[in-house]
Amino acid sequence: MRRRRFISALGLDIGRKRIGVAGCDGTGLIASGLTTIERKSFDLDLAQLKSLVQERRVQVLVVGLPYSMDGSLGKQAQEIQKLASRYAGALQLPLEYSDERLTSFQAEQLLQAQNISPSRNKGLIDRKAAALILQQWLDERRV
Repeated sequence: MRRRRFISALGLDIGRKRIGVAGCDGTGLIASGLTTIERKSFDLDLAQLKSLVQERRVQVLVVGLPYSMDGSLGKQAQEIQKLASRYAGALQLPLEYSDERLTSFQAEQLLQAQNISPSRNKGLIDRKAAALILQQWLDERRV
C-alpha cells in the first residue's frame, strides 16, 4: 500500500491593504480561509505569518500571482513576487505561485450567493480568495 505524503501549506492573497490567508486540512485536500492580515509593516505582517506557520507546521507558502489576462506578469505581479520572496526567505519556507486571475471575483460571487455584501466584507473576500488560490494549487498537485 502506497503511503500518502501530507503537506501543510499556507495560501496567501497579497493585496496592497490586506493579506488573505488560507490553510489546508491535515490530508492536504481541502483549503479554507483562516484570517485576514491588515498590512501595517513588513515586520508586523511577518510576525503574524510566523505565528501561523509555527502553529500549523507549514511546509510551503503558496502565493497567488495576478497574471494579466494575456498571461504576462505586470507591475503588480512583480511587486508581489518581491514581497513573497522576502516572506519566504524570512520564514525559511519554499515558495510556490498559483495563478490568481479572477479569484477575488469568484470570492465575491460566493459571498453574493450567500447574501453577504462584498463591499462590507473585504477581509472575508481576501480570505476566500486565498482559499481558492490554495485549493487550485492542491488540486493541481493531485493530478
